[in-house]
Amino acid sequence: MSAPFRSVSRAALLAALLAAGPVAVPGAMVTGAWAAEASKAVDKAAPTLTITVVQPKAETMTETLLVTGTLKPREEIEVGPEIEGYRLTEILAEAGDRVQKGQVLARLSREVLETQLAQNTASAAKARAAIAQQRAALDQALAQETEATSAVERTRQLRKTGTSSQEQLDERERAVKVATAQVAAARETLVAAEAEAVFVQAQREELEVKMKRTDVRAPAAGLVLSRDARLGAIALSTRSSPLFRIAEDGAMDLEADVPESAMPRMKEGLKAQVVPAGFDAPLDGKVRLVSAEVERTSRLGKVKIALPGDPRLKSGAYGRAVITLGDVKGLTVPQSAVMFDAEGAYVLTVKDGVVGERRIVPGLKKSGRVLVAEGLAADDAVVARAGSFLRDGDRVTPVTAPVSVGEAR
Repeated sequence: MSAPFRSVSRAALLAALLAAGPVAVPGAMVTGAWAAEASKAVDKAAPTLTITVVQPKAETMTETLLVTGTLKPREEIEVGPEIEGYRLTEILAEAGDRVQKGQVLARLSREVLETQLAQNTASAAKARAAIAQQRAALDQALAQETEATSAVERTRQLRKTGTSSQEQLDERERAVKVATAQVAAARETLVAAEAEAVFVQAQREELEVKMKRTDVRAPAAGLVLSRDARLGAIALSTRSSPLFRIAEDGAMDLEADVPESAMPRMKEGLKAQVVPAGFDAPLDGKVRLVSAEVERTSRLGKVKIALPGDPRLKSGAYGRAVITLGDVKGLTVPQSAVMFDAEGAYVLTVKDGVVGERRIVPGLKKSGRVLVAEGLAADDAVVARAGSFLRDGDRVTPVTAPVSVGEAR
């Protein structure tokens, strides 16, 4: 017998004989009992595949949502002229400037108002003189009325003694009536003169207000976003665009689009990591406002994420944010252990050396691990790297992996 032939194992020889069927050997025929014994020998000798298994690990994962949007001012103030018809003569602020409340941004011409104010000053002096004149006239009328009343009283006493006639008494009484009417007229004239003075003073106050309003001031502190004011232009309150647009306090928000499925989970106070366009590191943000509706066409809702003050933030710029929705606890397995088919996700488990298919409901994914919402128990042995070479019912030799093994993608 040659060396190659001697190296063939007895089990391999029996397997070959079984595959060939009943064959004749010197002095004997392979019987059924001998074949069964040979088959058992083959089964005992055949090696099984060694498979690495891991146990599901209890972990807490943070659920996040990636959204994108546009940077916008938290409160945008439109500054326009409070008086119209006056020419812009001076511009004192530009886009990008930070301004304080009450700071003058632009000035309007004052020539017409200054002329009207001078005329008002003359009218006020004239009104004061008229009041003084009417007061003197009233005093004179009152004196005449007093004198006429005294004359009537004297005449009545003389009439009782017979030293005065009835005609003289009637004349004195008529004089009293005339004096009383003159007093009433003087009083009315004085009231009219005082009213004229009040009117002139009101005109002056109006002119002074207009004079103040020729200074276009910032109603609040903030960042000037745009300047549409032009020297020489006539200020009109009906113009389509304001003279200046200001972001109050310079505060910016990221107005982000959120899928309608995630809108019910949005609430004020959720933390977010925001990366505006051009930024190398994220900014800490917080959800400030959640829209009350979802757009019918896009099926997206809106949330506003408040950002910290940063001079690099530009209104209208693109930004993306990762919103932290909360922590989820559960069992996790390596991502390499999860497979998918037409029916959904599944993993392969090993029990008593036999591979079994287990349907699962996957959840969050992080750092190469998948959280399993349903389908696994903590003591299950899960194949760490499932593949097409394994099938339900295969016999394997499970080997428990170290903690670090199976985490690979």
